[in-house]
Amino acid sequence: MEGFVRGLSLPILLALFTTFLTTNIVAASDEGEQGDDVRLVVFTVASAETDGYKRFMRSMDTYNLKVEVLGMNQEWRGGDIVRYPGGGYKLNLLKVGLEKYKDEEDTIIMFSDSYDVIFTTGQEEIIKKFKAFNASIVFSAENLLWPDQSVRSEYPVITTGYPYLCSGLYIGYAPYVYKAVTYTDIEDEEDDQLHFTKLYLDKQKREEWPIKLDHLATLFQNLNGARDDVKLRFEGRNSLLHNIKFNTVPICIHGNGPSKLHLNQLGNYLVNMWSQDNGCLGCEEDRIRITDLPNDQLPNVMIAIFIIVPTPFIDEFFQKIRALQYPKNKIDLFINNQKMFHYDVAKNFTEQAKKEYRSVQSYIPADGFSEGEARMKAVEHFLELDCQYYFNVDADVQIVQPYTLKLLIEQNRPILAPLVSRHGKLWTNFWGDLTPDGFYARSEDYLEIVKYKRLGVWNGAHISYIYLIKGDTLREHPPNFVIEGLDPDMAMCRTYREKGVFMYVDNRHDYGHLITTDYYETSHLHSDLWEIYNNRPDWEAKYIHQDYFRQLQDNHEVTQPCPDVYQFPIVTETYAKHLIEEMENYGQWSNGQSEDARLEGGYENVPTRDIHMKQINYEKHWLYFLKEFVAPVAEKVYPGYYSKAYALMNFVVRYRPDEQPTLRPHHDSSTYTINMALNHHNVDYKGGGAHFIRYNCSCIGLPVGYTLMHPGRLTHYHEGLETTWGTRYIMVSFIDP
Repeated sequence: MEGFVRGLSLPILLALFTTFLTTNIVAASDEGEQGDDVRLVVFTVASAETDGYKRFMRSMDTYNLKVEVLGMNQEWRGGDIVRYPGGGYKLNLLKVGLEKYKDEEDTIIMFSDSYDVIFTTGQEEIIKKFKAFNASIVFSAENLLWPDQSVRSEYPVITTGYPYLCSGLYIGYAPYVYKAVTYTDIEDEEDDQLHFTKLYLDKQKREEWPIKLDHLATLFQNLNGARDDVKLRFEGRNSLLHNIKFNTVPICIHGNGPSKLHLNQLGNYLVNMWSQDNGCLGCEEDRIRITDLPNDQLPNVMIAIFIIVPTPFIDEFFQKIRALQYPKNKIDLFINNQKMFHYDVAKNFTEQAKKEYRSVQSYIPADGFSEGEARMKAVEHFLELDCQYYFNVDADVQIVQPYTLKLLIEQNRPILAPLVSRHGKLWTNFWGDLTPDGFYARSEDYLEIVKYKRLGVWNGAHISYIYLIKGDTLREHPPNFVIEGLDPDMAMCRTYREKGVFMYVDNRHDYGHLITTDYYETSHLHSDLWEIYNNRPDWEAKYIHQDYFRQLQDNHEVTQPCPDVYQFPIVTETYAKHLIEEMENYGQWSNGQSEDARLEGGYENVPTRDIHMKQINYEKHWLYFLKEFVAPVAEKVYPGYYSKAYALMNFVVRYRPDEQPTLRPHHDSSTYTINMALNHHNVDYKGGGAHFIRYNCSCIGLPVGYTLMHPGRLTHYHEGLETTWGTRYIMVSFIDP
């Protein structure tokens, strides 16, 4: 306690001491004056059951608070209060609602906005804290003066606390609240906050009634201008909001003005939504179950697929779409491909999809849609269909969870995105917050969410790439993807933020990841080969043999067909096929003569018909491959040797009976050599193989994607056996020359 007191300034100590005295004096007097028969009546105004309203009502229900809702399903006549003064309509509704209570001295009236307010406790605590003020009415307070700056000097001077009245939250005895609302007439579009400000600045009424402001956020916390004043506090099952500036725990949290996103972040935790002990308590609320439904009872879904930029691993993207565990006769596809680079792949998928899915609508680059226009076209198409959900999937997303659709549908949110991120990056499809000018910003919990340290379903500021929208939400609030100066995803999210539609992200499952499309080289026949840096996990999944990593296990013995010659799987057949096709597409095979201008000395002692990796601009990538995948095996099978994994000679050799069928005996200019099989023995060619002369040992018929590894100098004098039929391709590297 001593340390706590020492950390507070004198004005705050005086204010807290005054509050302590007032609390005890009022509590003592109230026992005789008010008794236990004081009741609380809460009023709010809402014209529609928005997501914010539902959150407000959930907090009321959690703490058994009854609320009288005014104006529901009626036209809002209070003006554009987001951008301009207004809200007099609220007071005119409240006048009518208060009529039956205006003479009840033992009734406490509390008014609260609804779309941007969360209650965090029940009636007993509310009444207790209100009585401690010893006032007829208490208004919430804030740092910022609105809407009339000219009255700043008329406010009473305070030593500490929030100085200005905010009309979004107030509480008082019924007769005084009625008098405060009706002390002067107000038009619907006039400002309710200015109405109460003038009342508060009337010194006579302020002191006689009395009227007070909640300067220290004992009852009410307005978030606008106070972001740094509040912190979430986790206490077991509970999550509380602590005003660290005044050491108070307010009971009503108001996201007034531009602080609504901050309220959304806090709302992910407050009112038993999430706690450190129990995790996401709110994740099971309103959830629906479809897992056990027969296929014919599942909702119809339209999947909108967009290929906006040249994208690596597009074949795998389509494979994962097809692998989604959801009946295809319940799925309508909308496909927009904007890049000719992917024309053939998208066309092949579309033609096959027409045989499998309920319907397919596709657009090609020649249709000329901008990205925003294409996304609007998808929404238009959805509105023509009998679908209950709209599932947007950009080609940047690799879905690895086959039950993604069912998991998202069951969560029953208006808009829900599965969290996906780039490998090893903090780049995700989710923004926790926005800057004042509407661009990306991290929320305080962003890192915990994207690193999966806090699991749950999170109300966020922005989603993109992949998301599910309820059909009812989309029909009531069609998104706008075309707003000047904004990317389509930013335009959509702004639309939904302004309409008060919450956008959530779920990080409770590994749904997949984002592909890095930056720096994608599209000048090659198989450009994915070049993605070993930018998208390594996807590159490995496509090109590294499934049994490769087993070779590195301590308890696994690498096969040794000849002394100190090792044989192991390293790449997939797809890799081998693509490498051959890249070489043949390049086509400039050497002539098999010793004179070779590609070499620094211009001479090759044991020439082959080959193409160097450098010639197809792949040497840098290949050297990285040697370091990451070849060297670890070399260091295992040749203990005590540390490989630099460097090679000057990296080339694909082509053997043919009519070109070069054999290779004469030789040593390699390397510490060790790898010789990788790229096509099928006895299918694509016959004969061939390596013969190690000193050991009279031959390796013939190496499976595709397997490599031989052997010492290059001194001990392993070897020759290439004759290829008798077809064409044999091998990949060779002389490592650590």
